[in-house]
Amino acid sequence: MHTMVIHVAVGDLTHLSVDAIVNPANSLGVMSGGVAGSIREAGGEVIEEEAKACAPIAVGAAIVTTAGELFAKAVIHVPTMEEPGMKIGVENVRRATRAALLAAARLNYQTIAFPTIGTGVGGVPFDEAARAMVDELRAHRQPQPQTVYLIVPRQELCPAFEEALRMASLP
Repeated sequence: MHTMVIHVAVGDLTHLSVDAIVNPANSLGVMSGGVAGSIREAGGEVIEEEAKACAPIAVGAAIVTTAGELFAKAVIHVPTMEEPGMKIGVENVRRATRAALLAAARLNYQTIAFPTIGTGVGGVPFDEAARAMVDELRAHRQPQPQTVYLIVPRQELCPAFEEALRMASLP
């Protein structure tokens, strides 16, 4: 039985030395604000240029680009919305999480890091997004990725993920 190791940590996605970091994107590949903006700022325009070249990217699909100047080897872009700045439902969080995991499995990435998907511009309540992401992590049955980091921006957001993980591990 394959077991995925999941770590919840406060931090900055752009500082992590993992196989891939996940960018909650839009279908246009435009990396303007939020997590996407900070990834572009830290990693360089090349990431956004590659993402835009693949547009339109459907919600529920994933594309993988270079990571530019980042420590990570790649960026997995998973649209949660068609256009920048849209409000989304929790189902899009699920679809984006699943798409990222499938891309990681396909490319044999051992370690990937997720931000909190959909909780910024998307407007999904933090605890709902945490539960949806953890459900998808638990449902993922492939050997890769082996290690997943759930990176939250502030300490007080850790308990939502820890609670979701606790609930998910109950029989």
